[in-house]
Amino acid sequence: MKAKDIRLQTADQLETELTNLKKEQFNLRFQRATGQLENTARVRQVRRDIARIKTIAAQKSAADKR
Repeated sequence: MKAKDIRLQTADQLETELTNLKKEQFNLRFQRATGQLENTARVRQVRRDIARIKTIAAQKSAADKR
């Protein structure tokens, strides 16, 4: 997911996307623990997408408070 695309989303959409990514991260952790994880790169990608969404959400929140 690109930062450009994330910036176009509303706060509600960001929350929904963040929730979905956290669920996926949870499932990926279980897959890794049980040895069923096939795409190991996805763990890193999801973690970075979560951080990207949190960063942009914080920036939007700070801009709204001004």
